[in-house]
Amino acid sequence: ELTAADDPYRLLDGTAGRQTVIHLNDRPTMEGAWTETVEPIRSENQLRQRAWVEDNRRKVEELSGGKLAYVWVPNTGGPGYMSFNRYFFAQQDKAGAVIDERFNGGGNLDDYMVDYMTRTLRAAVTNEVPGGAPFLLPQGVLGPKVLLINELAGSGGDYFPWAFRQQKAGPLIGARTWGGLVKSSVHYPLIDGGALTAPDNAVFDPINNKWIAENEGVPPDIEVLLDARTVAAGRDPQLERAVQEAMRLVTAQGIRKVTPPPFSRPSKRPPGQ
Repeated sequence: ELTAADDPYRLLDGTAGRQTVIHLNDRPTMEGAWTETVEPIRSENQLRQRAWVEDNRRKVEELSGGKLAYVWVPNTGGPGYMSFNRYFFAQQDKAGAVIDERFNGGGNLDDYMVDYMTRTLRAAVTNEVPGGAPFLLPQGVLGPKVLLINELAGSGGDYFPWAFRQQKAGPLIGARTWGGLVKSSVHYPLIDGGALTAPDNAVFDPINNKWIAENEGVPPDIEVLLDARTVAAGRDPQLERAVQEAMRLVTAQGIRKVTPPPFSRPSKRPPGQ
């Protein structure tokens, strides 16, 4: 039985991954309580992260009047590509997109995501169903895009915004990335369970013969810093500024309305009659 003096987490100690029966009530008594079977998890970090992402998506939807997509890229490894695929292609009816790579943990040198975001309209597929929207090729959000960056995005999270800018995909908004793009490919295990490694790969720009982002990071085109007071008040000035800039670009470009040409109505008469 739980009292006000108890820590509820103490009573759940050792139950992670195991079905656990709990009693619930809207009053501090067992009388009238009902039971539920739950399976506690080891950490709530992933749940909080998902809540943050979905809150951001809903905020972008609200501030843009439903015109912008929100796509979060947590890293440039498997989870990052899965998140991009899930959010980018599911919102291809939007006029533009806010891509968020803040806190990006790196992984690989991305070209896949930037390549998709810089593709332009090539074709459309339609049929004679009244009111049916044409199917656009290539798939994805084809309108203007902005990329959110911050000081906790690095490694592949440095290269991603660098490539985004280099391919002229859109403006960068937020704070300079942390500037650590070198990679270590060899790890020597030690007898105490630790490991020894040193950077042995670096990335450079062969066109301008310059190291990419190393010790400098990637600066934003529009700098917006977060302060503790604003964040504690439940606001995200970086996200708000990103929506503002994306909507400015959408308004300037206009929303493309794709309609098919008139359908031909060939005669049913044989030729010459």
